[in-house]
Amino acid sequence: MELLEGLTEIAELQEAYTKLCSEEKEVEVELEALVGQQSSLEGKMVALHRMGPNLQLIEGDAKQLAGMITFTCNLAENVSGKVRQLDLAKNRIYQAIQRADDILDLKFCTDGVQTALRNEDYEQAAAHIHRYLSLDKSVIELSRQGNEANVIDANLNLLQEAEQRLRVIVAEKFDVAIMEGDLPQVERFFKIFPLLGLHEEGLSKFSEYLCKQIAQKAEENLQLALGTEMSDRRAAVTFADTLTLLFEGIARIVETHQPIVETYYGPGQLYTLIKYLQVECDQQAEKVVDKFIQQRDYHRKFQRVQNSMMRSLTMDKIEPRELDTILAEVTLMNARAELYLRFVKRRITADFEVCDAVAPEEVRQEHQKALDKLCNLCLLSRNMQELIGYYITMEEYFMREMVNKAVAMDICEKGQLTSSMVDDVFFIVKKCIGRALASSNIDCLCAMINHSTTVLESDFREVLYNKLRLGFPATTFQDIQRGVTSAVNIMHSSLQHGKFDTKGIESTDEAKQSFLVTLNNVEMCSENLLTLKKNLESDCTKLFSQGLGAEQAQAKIDSCLSDLAAVSNKFKDLLQEGLAELNATAIKPQIKPWITALLSISHNIEEEEFNDYEANDPWVQQFILNLEQLMAEFKVGLSQVIYDNLTSLMTSLIAIELEKVVLKSVFSRLGGLQFDKELRSLVAYLTSVITWTIRDKFARLSQMATILNLERVTEILDYWGQNSGPLTWRLTPAEVRQVLALRNDFRSEDIKRLRL
Repeated sequence: MELLEGLTEIAELQEAYTKLCSEEKEVEVELEALVGQQSSLEGKMVALHRMGPNLQLIEGDAKQLAGMITFTCNLAENVSGKVRQLDLAKNRIYQAIQRADDILDLKFCTDGVQTALRNEDYEQAAAHIHRYLSLDKSVIELSRQGNEANVIDANLNLLQEAEQRLRVIVAEKFDVAIMEGDLPQVERFFKIFPLLGLHEEGLSKFSEYLCKQIAQKAEENLQLALGTEMSDRRAAVTFADTLTLLFEGIARIVETHQPIVETYYGPGQLYTLIKYLQVECDQQAEKVVDKFIQQRDYHRKFQRVQNSMMRSLTMDKIEPRELDTILAEVTLMNARAELYLRFVKRRITADFEVCDAVAPEEVRQEHQKALDKLCNLCLLSRNMQELIGYYITMEEYFMREMVNKAVAMDICEKGQLTSSMVDDVFFIVKKCIGRALASSNIDCLCAMINHSTTVLESDFREVLYNKLRLGFPATTFQDIQRGVTSAVNIMHSSLQHGKFDTKGIESTDEAKQSFLVTLNNVEMCSENLLTLKKNLESDCTKLFSQGLGAEQAQAKIDSCLSDLAAVSNKFKDLLQEGLAELNATAIKPQIKPWITALLSISHNIEEEEFNDYEANDPWVQQFILNLEQLMAEFKVGLSQVIYDNLTSLMTSLIAIELEKVVLKSVFSRLGGLQFDKELRSLVAYLTSVITWTIRDKFARLSQMATILNLERVTEILDYWGQNSGPLTWRLTPAEVRQVLALRNDFRSEDIKRLRL
């Protein structure tokens, strides 16, 4: 109201009045809504009045329920308190019983250990000592504070003396059993050590005994290997066999004694036993490897190989065949070592899994680190890595030299599409990669795949490229046919001497054959590379399924195999280059004049000439015959794949050249019909000699023939635009007009008026 009293302007008063009116309307609407709800509100009030007595009853029941809950709660508190008291009493009774049992056990162990020692029952004595060591020391200390402290102290002293005495006896008896080679007694006392808490000492002494056996047997096997005659069937792999016997012997020992170790020493202790055995294995394996290096002259051969590769001299060059057997033996040795280490890894992993099931993550990681160190950093692993390092260089040399020999000795048997070097080269490559694969060493395999890729891509492909670069020669007769002056001179010179010199023709035929064989070789190389990649993928999958390598190894292999596929594509590119050369040299110079000859055949003809053409074909049949004669040589000399590619190039060339000739010709109505017949005959013939459709290549020419067959200019509209149906026009509107203009009976004004 104060705001309204302060207003003096008419506009402000009008605005305030309008606002008050709108508020009044809103209030009236709210009042009407409330009045409308009057009956509903009255009904709800009546219902509330009726609920009053019931609410009083509910209030009384709620108070009664609260009282019962309070009583129950107090009762539960009293009961739980008494239960806690009973539980405390029970625990104290258990402790008292345990204390009494421990005191009785202490007395029983004291008497039992003395009796067992007198009877030399060392297992029973050890069991009593083990029971004594398992007693709760805190309970014994409490018992020593009681009335029987002197008795308990005496028992403890007796047990400690018996423990020390038994340790000495067991150690002495174990040593005697080892000296006498009495295996049952060795195993008997080996089982006693863990009962006395001497797990490490027991495993150490037992491992020492086993290592002596391993060393003795390994020395015998090595001496037998050194005495092997060269005529022996296994002479070439005698050192690999010696290593195999060593690994098999250790594996047999582990399999035999693993149950004893797990039963008496507990899970996780097999690693300790194998750790001791591995030290002896490393020493014996190193002896075998040293003898192998010495007997096979391994290092000197490696030096000769290295010098040959660095200097590229023919003097003092080692013969690759000298390396063949030694390389096979190295890969076999490494494969046996990898198999043995995988066995060790499986056994220790299975043993660790039992104790790692409840161990914290830190312990699991420590176990894994210890296992990796044992398998990857042991002397055996390092020796094998050194051998493989030399092997890779020597295998690369072997492969390069043998590939060079295969190229130098290349021959092509009569009737064969490819020459000998393709099969020879890929046999060598597969042999070298297969040997690396047999080593079970992923890095070695990757290295040899990479070396093979390099040899095939750089060396062998270069040989084929140089052969193709010589080109496909045209024969002397072809030169004469094309009116080449040099060929005429050759003919003239030969005739002057009274004979025709065929030497040039023979050498030309050989050059032709060489070019075609090289094309086949290139295509075969590309296919062989893909086959090699597929087979290696399968072999590597089997290798990984045996637990060799991890995801990182798989990635390495995939990368190397992808390089093989890339080299295959490079051979395909080289094949296309060779085909283009063949097409440009042998196909195009022949086909172009044959097609150009069509210009000399008039297509501006009448009924009489048309009938004459039908009876005596002027061009197409001779053209087809020429094509057959031209391609006959290539059909015999090329593989089906290359021949199809060459024919495809030829058809593309025919289509292009024929289109040029058509656009230079003049047609009548019957001339267009004659061209359509010629085109159909040509397409039918080419379709019969090619394995895939060629209609796409001749689509433009077919559409030209259709246009040249029209009776009137406007008839083109029946095939154009919306009326084209499934037909896709390859000719532009400008080209359609150009073809229409070839008809001498179509007026240019009618052609220009077309709306295309």
